[in-house]
Amino acid sequence: MNKFKIIPVVFLVGLCLFFQSATGQRKLTLEDVVIIAIEQSPAAKRAETRKENRYWMYRTFKSNYVPQLQLSGTLPGFTRAFSRIQQNNGTFAYRFQNQNTAELELSLQQTIAATGGRVFMSSSLERFDNFLDGEHSYRGDPVSVGFFQPLFGFNALKWDQKIEPLRYEESKREYAEEFEQISERASQLFFDLLTAQISLGIAEINVASNDTIYKIAQGRYELGIIPENELLQLELSLMNSRQSVAQSQLNLGTATLRLKSYLGFQENETIELIEPAQIPEFDVQESIAIEMAQQNRSDAIRFERLKLEADMDVAEAIGTGGLNASLFGRAGLSNSGLLIPEVYEKPDNQVIANLGFTIPILDWGRQEARRRTAEANQQLVQFTVQQDVINFKEEVITQVRRFKMLRDQVAIASKADEISQKRYSISKNRYLIGKTSITDLSLALTEKDRAKQDYLTSLGNFWQAYYQLRQLTLYDFSTGLILFNPDLE
Repeated sequence: MNKFKIIPVVFLVGLCLFFQSATGQRKLTLEDVVIIAIEQSPAAKRAETRKENRYWMYRTFKSNYVPQLQLSGTLPGFTRAFSRIQQNNGTFAYRFQNQNTAELELSLQQTIAATGGRVFMSSSLERFDNFLDGEHSYRGDPVSVGFFQPLFGFNALKWDQKIEPLRYEESKREYAEEFEQISERASQLFFDLLTAQISLGIAEINVASNDTIYKIAQGRYELGIIPENELLQLELSLMNSRQSVAQSQLNLGTATLRLKSYLGFQENETIELIEPAQIPEFDVQESIAIEMAQQNRSDAIRFERLKLEADMDVAEAIGTGGLNASLFGRAGLSNSGLLIPEVYEKPDNQVIANLGFTIPILDWGRQEARRRTAEANQQLVQFTVQQDVINFKEEVITQVRRFKMLRDQVAIASKADEISQKRYSISKNRYLIGKTSITDLSLALTEKDRAKQDYLTSLGNFWQAYYQLRQLTLYDFSTGLILFNPDLE
C-alpha cells in the first residue's frame, strides 16, 4: 500500500476501526490490516526513525559546503610556575611566571569542494597580564583573510559531493521499499490468521457433521445394516475431527498473537478477519516492470554508488601515499598596545605564508600495495555490479511471471474448492440414505478440507506476490502511480 497516497482512505478506515474497537472486536479486511501496519506498527515506526536519521546525516553532509561562523578563545590561560625562558644571548634560564593570557577569535570559513581547500576571514584580540609587576597589554588582528590549500592530495569533499546525494536518494527509495515489505508481512500474517479462523470453523463443522453421521451409523449398526468396522471408522473420524478442533484453536491463538504484535494491538482486543472477495484485475508487462524497477528501485542507485565508492578508494590510495603538500597564506592587519583602542589605531600589515610537503622516500612497497588493492577491489565491484544488474532484471521478470501464475492458481483453486464442497455435500447425503460407502465419504471430506486449504494458500501467495511486485518496482500497476515521493525530505 502506498503510504503517500492513502491519507483519505486512512481517515475512513480509522473512523470505522474506532467504532469497532468500542465494542471490543475489530472486523478487518486485508486493506485495513495493511493500512494499520503502515500507520502504527512498530516496523513502520522503525522505518520512520531510519528515514529521519538518514535525513539528518544528509543535512550534516550539506553543512560542510556552507560558510561556518564560529567564536573561539581561551578564558583564562593562567600560568603560575617556573618556565624555561630564552635569554638575549641565546641561553635558557628558569624564571618564575605568574601571568594570564586571554584571547578571542571570531572566524568565518568556507570550504572549496572543487579544490578541497578552504578560505577564511577572522578577527582576534589577545590580552596579556603579568601579575609580578602588575602590567598588562593587548595584541590583536582587527581583520585578516587567508586560505589553506592541500596540493596533490585526496579531495574528500569532491567525492562526497558525488556520493552523498546518491546515498540520500537511495535511502528515500529504501524507505518506500520498507513500507512495501511491511505490507507484504502484514498480508502474510493476515492470511495466517484467516486460514486459522476458517480452519477452526471447518473443524467445528466437521465435528458436528461427523457426530451426526456417527449417531445415525450407531442405529444402523444396531439394526445390522452396517458392519462394525465401518462404525469404528466413523468413530475414529469423529475423534480425529475433535482433535483437529483443538489443534485449530491453538493455531488460531498463535496466529492472532502474531498479527496483534505486528500491528501494535492490545492483548485484550479481538480480531475477526474478512476474506477478500476478489483479486485485482490488471495487466503486468515485463518491459514496464523492468523499466519501473530501473527507474525507481534503490538498487539501481546503489549500483552507481558502489562504483563511485570504488573509484574513490582508488583515488584515495593514490592521493594519500605519494607527494603531499599544502599551501597556507594569511594577510591582514595587526597591532598591539596597552589599551584596546590602541590595537585598532593605525594597525600594521602582516603577511604569513608557508608551503609544507611530505615525500615518501622508502615505504617498502606499502603505497604500491594499497593502490593495487584498491584497483583490484574496483574491478571486483564492477564485476559484482554487472552480475547484480543481470540478477536484478531476472528477479523482476521472475516475479512478474510468478504473479501471473499465482493469479491463475487462485482461479483454479477457487473452482476446485467450490467443486469439492458440492461433492462432499452430495456424498454426505448419499451416505445418509445408504447410497455410497464410508470410504467415498471420507475421501470427499478430506478433499473438501484440502481444497479449502489450497485455496487460502494460493490466495495468500497471490497477495504476497502482489506486494513483492510493488516492492521490486515501486510502481502500482493497478493505478499507474509511482510508490515513492522523489521530493521527500
